[in-house]
This record gives sequence, structure tokens and C-alpha cells, in this order.
Amino acid sequence: MTPLIELRGIKKRYGGVQALAGADFDVFPREIHALVGDNAAGKSSLIKALSGAAPADEGVIRFEGREVSIREPRHAKALGIETVYQDLALADNLDIPANIFLGREILCKGLLAPFMDLRRMNDEAAKLLGRLKIRIPDLRQNVRTLSGGQRQCVGIARAVYFNARVIILDEPTAALGVEETRKVLELVKEMRDQGLTVVMISHNLAHVFDLADRVSVMKTGSVVVSRPVRETSRDEILRYIVMGREAAA
Repeated sequence: MTPLIELRGIKKRYGGVQALAGADFDVFPREIHALVGDNAAGKSSLIKALSGAAPADEGVIRFEGREVSIREPRHAKALGIETVYQDLALADNLDIPANIFLGREILCKGLLAPFMDLRRMNDEAAKLLGRLKIRIPDLRQNVRTLSGGQRQCVGIARAVYFNARVIILDEPTAALGVEETRKVLELVKEMRDQGLTVVMISHNLAHVFDLADRVSVMKTGSVVVSRPVRETSRDEILRYIVMGREAAA
């Protein structure tokens, strides 16, 4: 199968720190691909290069076999690559439809100027949450009143709505309780089942082995191994996290 996304020789430096040292990374269609590694291994830098938040200094990115330039987030969004970061960037004083459409509101023509079509935004938000099996009783409540898991689901739903093909999740279950974590993991599976591709940074190997189709390990700015989950074990992945390529010796 041809990869949907190919990253080759990706390098990124922040001052005197080499965050990415020629990383190679493949993502295949309709898979959940987990990216793991210690802190400062390069995981966040790699997804920022892919999302356009911090473009690579060197290297090649291909999408569907075609070389592309991702220098800004809008370039990634044009390809259908959406990213949900840990901070979610939600507006606490706005309701759920307003957050889903934040910055990309649905407008109606007015006599003097366009205005927001609140009814359509509410209807579209309700259909979206229903399709993703996200259960929030009152869409008009402010986001500040939601639980951590519900907030995470709203952030993911916002990414999905705008014709996303690839969703990048940065530690989607961090600081969530057991039940909220279960709901978010169910949502990730639902996205894959609906044909989306998911790249997920995670420190939780239990979640990785329960959820992912493939797992890649980063160490000192490089991807040191990539395995189908069914062909590896937690112990092997832990060895690569600790030892890097030396684990293969």
C-alpha cells in the first residue's frame, strides 16, 4: 500500500538544539498511527513540521505520492491535515457550535453586511456530534462548563468538520479520568472507522496497544523503528524508547 503521507530527511533546529535529525515517517490511509518516545525525542517537532506550525528546515514531504510544501498551517489544512493540540485553543465563553466554527463561521447575506447563520451552525454541529457519537445534551452551554473529555471531543469534532482527511492528536488523553479517557479513545476509533487517518502522540503504551494499528518510536530527533502493533510488544517498544536503534542489536 502506498503511504498517504511520507516525510523524508526532516530536519529542524531551534538555535543550538537539533530537534529533528533527518527523521523519516510514513502514514498509511485509514490507520491510527501512534508516535511515542521520551520527552524531547522530537515528536512534537515532527507533527509541527507536518502541520505547518513550525516548518522543517530541510527534508521532503509527500502527500498521496506528490511532493508538497507545508510552510504554514493553512497549507496543511488545504491538504486536509488538521491538528488538535493539548491546549485545544477553545473559547471558554462561547458555546459548542461557536467553537466548532470559530474563525470559519457560516454566514448569511444581510441587507447591509453578512451575519452569522446561528441556526445552521447549531444544526451542523448537532449532525457532526451525532455522526461521531459524541453525546453532549446541551450544545448551547459554554465550553467552560464541559468536562475535560467533552472539551477534547469538541476540539476533535472541530478538526473533523472541515473536510479533514488526517487528524493529528497531541496527547489526547492527558490529564483525563478513566471514563473520559474511554470516551475519547472510542471517538478516535470511530474516526478511523469513518475513513479518517489519525496520527496520535501518546506516552501511554496501554492506549497505544489497545488503539493503534501502527507505532513509531522517536529518539534524539529520528524515527528509530516503526512496527504494526500486532507484530511487536510493549517490551520491544520500551527497549526502543530507552535504547534507540541499539535495541535492534
